[in-house]
Amino acid sequence: MSARHHRRLRRLGVVAAALAAGATALAPTATSVAADPDPSTCNSLPFRDTSRSMQARLDDLMGRLTLDEKIGLMHQYQQPIPRLCIGLFKAGTEALHGVAWSNSYQDNSVVTATATAFPQAVGLASTWDPALIEQVGSAVGDEARGMHAKNPDVFGLNLWAPVVNLLRDPRWGRNEEGYSEDPTLTSEIATAYGSGIQGDDPTYLKAAPTLKHFLAYNNEVNRDTSSSNLTPRTLHEYDEQAFEPTLRADAATGVMASYNLVNGRPNTVSPLLNEIRHWSSKTLFNVSDAFAPHNLTGSEHYYATAPEADGAMFKAGIDSYVADDNKPATMIADVKAALAQGFIDQATIDRVDRDALSIRFRLGEFDPDGGPYGKIGADAVNTPANQRLARKTAGEAMVLLKNQKNALPLNASSTKSVAVIGQLEDSVYSDWYGGNLPYKVTALQGIKERLGSGANVTGTEGVDRIALKDVATGKYVTATGTGTSNTVSATAAQPDANAQFDVFDWGQGIVTLRNAGNGNVVGSGGGGFVTHDAQPNGWYVQQQFKLERQPDGSYVLHYAGNETHESWFGKNTYVTIGAGGKLVVGADTAAKAAHFSKDTISSGIDQAVAAAKKAQTAVLVVGSMPFINGREADDRTSTALAEGQEALVKAVQAANPNTVLVLQTSYPDTITWEQQHVPAIVWTTHAGQETGHAIADVLFGDVNPSGHLTQTWYDG
Repeated sequence: MSARHHRRLRRLGVVAAALAAGATALAPTATSVAADPDPSTCNSLPFRDTSRSMQARLDDLMGRLTLDEKIGLMHQYQQPIPRLCIGLFKAGTEALHGVAWSNSYQDNSVVTATATAFPQAVGLASTWDPALIEQVGSAVGDEARGMHAKNPDVFGLNLWAPVVNLLRDPRWGRNEEGYSEDPTLTSEIATAYGSGIQGDDPTYLKAAPTLKHFLAYNNEVNRDTSSSNLTPRTLHEYDEQAFEPTLRADAATGVMASYNLVNGRPNTVSPLLNEIRHWSSKTLFNVSDAFAPHNLTGSEHYYATAPEADGAMFKAGIDSYVADDNKPATMIADVKAALAQGFIDQATIDRVDRDALSIRFRLGEFDPDGGPYGKIGADAVNTPANQRLARKTAGEAMVLLKNQKNALPLNASSTKSVAVIGQLEDSVYSDWYGGNLPYKVTALQGIKERLGSGANVTGTEGVDRIALKDVATGKYVTATGTGTSNTVSATAAQPDANAQFDVFDWGQGIVTLRNAGNGNVVGSGGGGFVTHDAQPNGWYVQQQFKLERQPDGSYVLHYAGNETHESWFGKNTYVTIGAGGKLVVGADTAAKAAHFSKDTISSGIDQAVAAAKKAQTAVLVVGSMPFINGREADDRTSTALAEGQEALVKAVQAANPNTVLVLQTSYPDTITWEQQHVPAIVWTTHAGQETGHAIADVLFGDVNPSGHLTQTWYDG
């Protein structure tokens, strides 16, 4: 930007500041702050007087703020102002299908909520029932208040949900977060969910939902540098239509800018962020995505300096700088530099603060009694009513893909034996944007409960149990405990339970290894491998492997965890054996890796076939693992069912023609063979704590599987 433009911006800033001062001439000026009252009389300040209009209260508060205080409100962690009894406000609690997690102010560690877990978002949309989803949203809003009552410094009331990105490609790793490939259905469900979260007061908010991710965001690989190139018609008639109707319905309080570029411009500085404000009758509070401000000068190379980038971002319409965790010092310094250099003006800073504070006023923060929703307490979390709603929603989200020769519903009175088979038959998974499940009802548990003691219900996961023996030493790989220091090592003389592992196949060669002795999965522990996690988890999913057969019949372990290998292990991805027999990632090729013989202790398919032959009906529960089969920062390359799981389906169907397939995934699957041969197929997403009850409700006809697909399913 030229020096002339810098001078012009500074002149405009002076004029704008003068106009703003004239518009609020009746409000106290920032120079009068020394006379402000002590905390004991804060409730007497005009901005806390609920008899005044919200606008007058906002004007009063704005007039009391110093420039430093105003800049401190531009960060995700809006800085406290003790002299006005204003505390910290943190934007952003995840709540896509229930209150999920947020970050601790003290150390920015992730704090996960234990709250009602509803079906993943793509499942919510599969109900095609806005009235039901508004009830779900209302429950989530209540629970957001409840979690806030438990820990207000962690669980803020600005919720980063729902996601309304259109599901144009099922390989997108975040498919489960969205609703549909259709903008009308997407906006209808988003409007329902957001309206429920906000509550029914015309002014106040139960919680403040934020639409993600604006705009045209559908890939994880290179998401911060790739450009979605849209024609004006595609932009206005497709992508924007997932957002516009929801904002026009005042069912959201802002948007989060996405990482990607649109037509070559980063969305973090898109002028559309300001243009969309006229879609809503309310003030919008727009946020950047995490770390995105730094991408402008980093990976995107769009601006030369941070002050220039920050100035452009706030002027474009961002109201909350989400970066640097809970440490706003960098942003504060850069905004001050941007102001001095003419990249931002006082009017923009004031607009950002007004947008931020308007949401806080509507949340009742500055009301002496906390506003109409201020009395919602911790007892609002995971209530019996919300548990019933979770079960109802999970049932109505299920989709009947096929029902030949009246295979469904199963007759509870005449069904005397059922074999429940598959990797998900006795598991319920959460996901990155899910919270801690308060409890889990698995398919096996749900079917057992439905049939009662009069029926024989058995379960088997249908996975192989193996032992791995180091070819060089003859020692077996074994778990030595469940602590973070108990490393997996090749030291066992015999393949006892601690030296046996169940192999779960998640497709494309990726497996997880669950120790038979302690029930935990093998994962990277930095210097070695440990078994301290019950399931794959975390941002870096460190529990993934490939068992690669070598020409001599031996196997090598290829570590496939998705952290940046070079920062953890250099260029090494293969497992070797270190001092004391400890397994480590120590080789860059299979030839240099440790070689193992693989002894099959028991065959999963053999066990499944035996169980299916003995049962009247076989119920197969197969599908995906949300932390492995695509997620944020990790797209899929295939929608095929895992090879081992498909082999299991074929074997069980051959063993028992009365087979029902329950397909549990977060995205459309390629199920050509299954569609041709299995008599009944039901699809569900990962449906939360009540999954097993809902599966039983549908299979036995207590609930009509009234769900409908929301996106295209492709043939192989």
